[in-house]
Amino acid sequence: MAVELVQRTSVAKNETFVPEWYHIDGEGQIVGRFASALAMVLMGKHKPTYTAHVNTGDFVIVTNVEKVRFSGPEMAHESHPNYSVKMAEKEYQHYTGYPGGLRITKGAELIEKHPEKILEEAVRRMLPKNKLAKSMLQRLKLVVGSEHSHQAQQPKPFPEHLLTRCK
Repeated sequence: MAVELVQRTSVAKNETFVPEWYHIDGEGQIVGRFASALAMVLMGKHKPTYTAHVNTGDFVIVTNVEKVRFSGPEMAHESHPNYSVKMAEKEYQHYTGYPGGLRITKGAELIEKHPEKILEEAVRRMLPKNKLAKSMLQRLKLVVGSEHSHQAQQPKPFPEHLLTRCK
């Protein structure tokens, strides 16, 4: 007498999904590798209930975003301890919408004025290019400094198994 095994595939729904909150310190993290791990959690690919057409991602709070670093040889800098050659050479482009409106900003300038934008752009470019990307990116909370205002959500520590390549 053979026992038949039945495997069921679960499909997540917006109405039944409850996101979790995670917290991680961004100090000393390499931007690209760190953004890759954050994008996986924002998409929900770390869960067995991942469904491509439903936002099954979790909220992520990143503190100390001004202390992230790029790989490459380090350079001396008066205000940034993890300053590197790659950060000095990195360029960020945006277009204003007007003719000749291409604006180019160096990574060194961006980290002085808006340090959270470096990590936000890296994560945004790793998310899928569809309608869900905006809602996924809204679940990323980037904080300059070590204190954040999301204590009421009782965030858990970021899963360590997702950070294996970040150090």
